[in-house]
Order: sequence, then C-alpha cells, then structure tokens
Amino acid sequence: MRSHFHTFAYRTGKLLVGLLFGCITRVRVLRRESANRSDGFLLAANHISHFDPFIISLVIGRKIDWMTIAEFFRRPVVRFLLCAIDAFPVDRDRADRKTIRTAIERLKEGDVVGLFPEGGIRDGVRSLLEGAPLRPGASTLAQIAGVPILPCVILGSDRLYSTKRWLPLRRTPVWIAFGNPISHFPEVAKSEARPRIESELASAFKNLYAELREKFQLTVDDLPHPPRERMKRCKASASFTSPRPGNRSGCPTNQQDRLHRIAASGIDGFLCVSLNLLHIRHRLNGCSRDEMERYVGECEQLNAQQYYASPRDNNLVDALKNGLANITWRSPIETQFPANNTAYSDFFPSKHHRNAPTVLILHALMSTSPVGYRRCAEHFNELGWNACFIHLPYHYSRVPQGYWNGELAITCDLIRNAEGLRQGVMELRQLMSALRERGSGEFGVLATSYGGWIGALLAMVESDLRFVALMAPIVNIDHAIWESPAARSIRRELRGANIEPSLVARHFHLSSPIHNVPACDPTRVLFVAGEFDSIAPLEQLEAIQQKWCGSELLRVRQGHFGYRMLRDTIKRLKERGDL
Repeated sequence: MRSHFHTFAYRTGKLLVGLLFGCITRVRVLRRESANRSDGFLLAANHISHFDPFIISLVIGRKIDWMTIAEFFRRPVVRFLLCAIDAFPVDRDRADRKTIRTAIERLKEGDVVGLFPEGGIRDGVRSLLEGAPLRPGASTLAQIAGVPILPCVILGSDRLYSTKRWLPLRRTPVWIAFGNPISHFPEVAKSEARPRIESELASAFKNLYAELREKFQLTVDDLPHPPRERMKRCKASASFTSPRPGNRSGCPTNQQDRLHRIAASGIDGFLCVSLNLLHIRHRLNGCSRDEMERYVGECEQLNAQQYYASPRDNNLVDALKNGLANITWRSPIETQFPANNTAYSDFFPSKHHRNAPTVLILHALMSTSPVGYRRCAEHFNELGWNACFIHLPYHYSRVPQGYWNGELAITCDLIRNAEGLRQGVMELRQLMSALRERGSGEFGVLATSYGGWIGALLAMVESDLRFVALMAPIVNIDHAIWESPAARSIRRELRGANIEPSLVARHFHLSSPIHNVPACDPTRVLFVAGEFDSIAPLEQLEAIQQKWCGSELLRVRQGHFGYRMLRDTIKRLKERGDL
C-alpha cells in the first residue's frame, strides 16, 4: 500500500504544487543532473523559508522523503498530508531513535531522504551559508547508511513571504544549485569520517552560495532575509495606499482571497484524490442493486425516531456513574466487523461540578489524530462543561484489522454507510440517556464534516440540545454522492451496479439533513461553512440554513480542511451565549 498510495500522493501533490509555484516563481537550477542519480542519497539543503521543500522537490525527478519538524505533525490534517507523501517527523532539539532508524532504513532501500542540517529557518550569521556551524546528524546518517550526501543551496524563496510576490505573472526568481555528492568515506574510521564529511559539506555550502551570487549577479535583496522582515515590507509598502475595509494588512483583499482559494483548493483537491484512490479498494457485488432495493424498501416504512431508536444500556450507565475516563459499551447495531461493534468514548469531566452540561465532540471522516479534539475537550472543561470525545463507527479503536482509520465509514456500499450513520446516532442517544441518569441534563454538539453529518441527524431526533455547532457538515446526500469531487470512484461503482439517484433518494428522509427539519429549536443550530469548500459547498449550507428557519450560518475563509473554523466556531458560541 505504501509503494503505490504514497507514490501516487507524492506525484499528485507535486503536480498541484507545480501548478501553483509555476505561476508565481521562475526557478533556475545549476547541475540538476547531480540530483537525478539512481541510487539512494541524503539531500542536505540550507533553509530560508517554509517553501523550500516544495520548490526543491519540483526540480528533482526523484521522490524525496523529507524529515519534517515534529510540530507540523500535531495538526491532524497536516499530519495526514505529510504521511501521505512519506515525510516523517524529527525532533530538532534531541536525537530520536525512531527518526534515525526510519531515515537509515529508507536510505538503505535506495530512497532519497531530504533534511535541513541547520535545524530550522536561518539567515545572516545564523546561516551555514555565512559560516554558522552545522548541527550534527547529517554526517551520522550518511555514514551509518553508507550513502553520499548531496549538498543543495536555495536562494530567493524567502521573498515569497511578501504577499505582492504572489501576484499573477510576477514570477519571483528562485535560484538552486546542487553540488557534487560527498562520499561517506567507508575506508576511513567512523571517528575520522564524520568530521571529514561535515567539513566538506560546510565548504560545499559556501562554494555553492558564492557560485550562485556570481553566476546570477545577485543583489542584497536577493540574498536571505528574516521572514518577518519580508512580511513587514509588504505592510510598509501598503501603508501608502488606502486600506480596504476589513483588510488589516493593507494588501489587496482580492489578492488575499485568491491566495486563500488557491491554498484551500489545493488541499481539498489532494485529499479528494486520496479518498478516490482509497475507494478503489471497494467494489460492489452483482446483487448490490437488489440488496439496496430491499433495504430502502424496509426503511421507507420508518420515520427518523423509529430508525434511530436506541435501547438503554445498563453497563454504560454504570460506567458513567463510576466516573470512568474511557467508556466502552456494546453497540446496538451488530456489523460483520467485531472491532466496530464496541462503542467507545473518552469522557472528560468538568472540575466544577458533576452535573455540568456535556458537549459531544464528533470528529471528521478519517481524522488522523484525536489530540486536537482532546485539547478542545480540555478547553470546554475550563468553561465548566463536561466533554465526550466519541469514536465514531470504523474510526480509532473501532478500525477492523487491515483497514485504515475511517476507511469503511464511506464507500460505495451505501447500505454500510447508512448503517454506520445510524449506528453513530443510536450510540450518541444511548450516551445522552445514560448521562441524563447520571445527572447531566443539558447537551451541546460540536461536530466536523462526517461528524457534522451525524450531528445534524442527531438534531433531527433530539430536542433538548443547548447548541448544535456543525462545521462543514455533509448535509445534502444527493450532492455528496452524485456531485462531490470526493465521490468519483463511488459514483463509478454505483452506475456500474445500476443504482440510480432515484433509488438512493428513497432513503433521504432518514439520512439527508437538508431533506428534513430539526427536532430541536433551530435557533440553537450554528452551521459553519468554509467559503472555499468544494466538499461541503457554501451554497448547500446556505440552503439548509434557510430551510432550518432560525438557524445561523457562520462563514470562514478556508476550504473543507483547516483549523481556523474550530477557533471561529468556539468564539461565535461564546458570543451567542451558548458557552
């Protein structure tokens, strides 16, 4: 799976990044052929901006596995993207055995591993280009793995911190030079080899830096500057013009919107391609249409309250009364996957009082890490709320062996999709019932994407919800199946099985929020839409907000994936008095 999926993800990402940087940069390269050798090697480059790994990857034909600082892996969406292209975390403050082992294994397999031996963005006297000492590590990896180090110097990329450099056809020049491979000196003792490698590497950086300056007649402005200085120049130049309303930086509003849209479209597009690639693993059988006919025929006889009715679970009630932090109980729906038949919730009790209101936190489809949600739960604790982070069907502790986190939640098997949604809503209702017996009588819902879909369905059957905050929820199933860019592979399978939209629509009264109305007070519902979202489009959320008369719509300048939405949502909930 790694060799195919990760290679495909890398090439797709490289294509998208190439389209972006191809419009705004003009890259000039010296000795490109040095980087296109067929064996494994360690690519060591200076670091002057966050754009460096993207631009360097574009000019090299080989796939590069970048060593990336661990801080970037704390954000689930970023972690997913980095892991998809085979980047791996490195702690710049200490030696991590797992990181070292991963790098050596990949180098020995003939891969290219990229790193920045400065340990971070550096300029001036802090840069190895100006003689600053190298951080230890590159020579050790090369010596142990038995591969050469290829030095690389990049200049000009730091100017992209200035917003005006992103204007169309501006084509900011960037210069890259590759040196000659530096041997790992197998004939020399380790104690002598590593200092020798570091000495040659330091000299190579200085020589390449001088070569670029002389070859392209670079000016002082072309040389590395601190990122803050580059950004201040944009603000300083903009201060002579009249800032537009709502634009604090003074840079053109339409320019910022264009940048946000491009970035959001790139991330959304990459993840849509990844989802479609993953869906290829799933196929429908020859009886799929008959099974679908039978299923929707049975469901047509039910209303939402009947479909999502949940039995009382004594074990769940006891677990909550005993104050357990990790709560498990038997799911009311049995599936063919035993791992998915156990419901799971992380319970974060408020320190203020036992009977505090409880917020139910529902994560997104294939959410890569629960860390951010758990931090959010701790924030709610500080506000006097209990918090429950629920593992939705086929996610986290409920992933069957051999599958990815959340892979089975949404596929071309629409019956399993519907039963997964039903399972999630029923388990939430069981949890709420048990919490009521415990003494917590008020509830809030904070839900994202797939979790937002389940949260909207919960609002269709539960009336006593203090607030329902749905961030980029899937609300129109007709659009999600037949128009969404994330469902191309699903559509292909459905059409091949002769499952047409009219058949699927017979289940909308149970599974599509936009075709229904809430049981709770609509004024308690807050829809949050990404203005550049292509998966849960703004117009779909505008439509359901109008249908759920009295609900509110908050717009956020991001795509389907991003963290600004969570921050703005909590801020709005506080302003509304919900928290």
